[in-house]
Amino acid sequence: MGLLEEQFAAELAVVRPDLSASYAAALPDARAAVLGRLWRSLLHESLPGVAASPGEGSPGSPAGQAVVVLSDGRRMAGPARLPYDLGGVPALWLDGRPWTHPADLLAALRLPGAVRLVEDLDNSVASLALSRASAATQPPATTATPEYYEQSVVDGHPYHPCCRNRPGVSVAEQLAYMPEHRPVVALDLVAVPAADCLVSGPWPASLTDGDRLLLPVHPWQTRHVLPDLGLRPYALGAIPAHPLMSVRTLAPLDGGPHFKTAFTTRMTSDVRDISPGSIRDCVALSDVLTDLSARLGGRLHMARYLAGAAATAKGELSADVSAMLREPTPAVTRGGVVLPVAAVAREMVRDPAEWLAVFARLALAGALGLLALGAALEAHGQNLLIVMDGVRGLPTRLVYRDLADVRLSPARLTRNGIEVPPVSDRLLSDDPAVLHAKLYGSLVGTTFGSLISLFCAGDRAAESRLWAVVAGAAREAFDALPDGPDVRADRDALFGPHLTVKAHLRAQLDGAPPGDSWTKVPNPLYAI
Repeated sequence: MGLLEEQFAAELAVVRPDLSASYAAALPDARAAVLGRLWRSLLHESLPGVAASPGEGSPGSPAGQAVVVLSDGRRMAGPARLPYDLGGVPALWLDGRPWTHPADLLAALRLPGAVRLVEDLDNSVASLALSRASAATQPPATTATPEYYEQSVVDGHPYHPCCRNRPGVSVAEQLAYMPEHRPVVALDLVAVPAADCLVSGPWPASLTDGDRLLLPVHPWQTRHVLPDLGLRPYALGAIPAHPLMSVRTLAPLDGGPHFKTAFTTRMTSDVRDISPGSIRDCVALSDVLTDLSARLGGRLHMARYLAGAAATAKGELSADVSAMLREPTPAVTRGGVVLPVAAVAREMVRDPAEWLAVFARLALAGALGLLALGAALEAHGQNLLIVMDGVRGLPTRLVYRDLADVRLSPARLTRNGIEVPPVSDRLLSDDPAVLHAKLYGSLVGTTFGSLISLFCAGDRAAESRLWAVVAGAAREAFDALPDGPDVRADRDALFGPHLTVKAHLRAQLDGAPPGDSWTKVPNPLYAI
């Protein structure tokens, strides 16, 4: 076992000894799952310390194999993989020997800036094994609620090597708070003077006490962050709720708006606080995206932020004491089976070609229409919800949430007669490359890619047929839009030879610039 694997095992023996055997049994496959994600990054990202990343295959290598050449001349070999392939890799070869643990392999590679990332991969493996061990003990659902589907996503991001990285969260806390363990999390409340808060939208009267706002606070935050800020809870365990995929967004058991809370540690890759800028933007951003969606006939509905508030701590507005209220799922789906794209399982789909054709028409008509108007969504498997009919299991509507990851084009909005909202500069860009990377990297590179890989299980001929289905839906969506320079540029980029997608590993290296890092990969829609 790796160091963190041993620490997890020791903690588990104390808090949930009944899971110890299942955890140990889950470790080999968890290592392979993270190793597969690491191999994808090594093949398809431009990384310091790597001289040649060949992508799918390597000249002169055996069929089905790829070789990565390091800057010091060492060679690493493994299975050839396309950027959208899913599945684990049991071992990679370096220095003439097999490596089965991703953290050990990354340490051996000696890539510049990877010291912290080695521990993150170790954490990701241990946490993923814990998630799988716990999920295997969960009883089947009697009623598949939206929250049940949210919590069925056990493995996290399908392509990120840090898919289950949760530093600073103990085994007991993971079992108590993480969605795949299906807990009920009781949110605390902290009382802060309203006059010292930044507030967007109408803060509900039920969350006020005289001249103070009552901000929902995650219990992990109460324990680990509030004491250093000199704050104490007003009420403990006041709002029982189901944690959703993002961990720090929760659905109250008694209904009503979802609460997005600060959870100030790195999960997957980013620190999950809520900046004052996000609080300032949330309602204005919701309003403009809702307006754009309405112009397109509501093809892609927006789950709006209703209100947000950030408190003052230590003399300044704090990203650690902040919360947002979001429209609850039932309010925006109007019945049907509701689940994130990431929760779609192969057994749910009778005919992948038919299902994907319906989904692609909905997703591309909505997303490309919004892009033409001036909004590029980050439409990956967590942000995009599907409403499916209960008879044939086909998608009927789509809902987009977590609006803070969009990019708006002031020029496009203005050309379409839409007032540019008063939001942070980081959300604004007229650069087509930025807009295309945001939408296409998520929708094509992650959402369609992971679905097609899931449905086809490595059958390249079947994959080609499904990518042709996506291409046909995209052409149909473009043909329905008014012709103009923006739409023509969007079409050319979608069918160009390369996609710009997030470089998950490079973004985590020490010294990487803040924000997202990007890389180019072969576009599966090219020449279809």
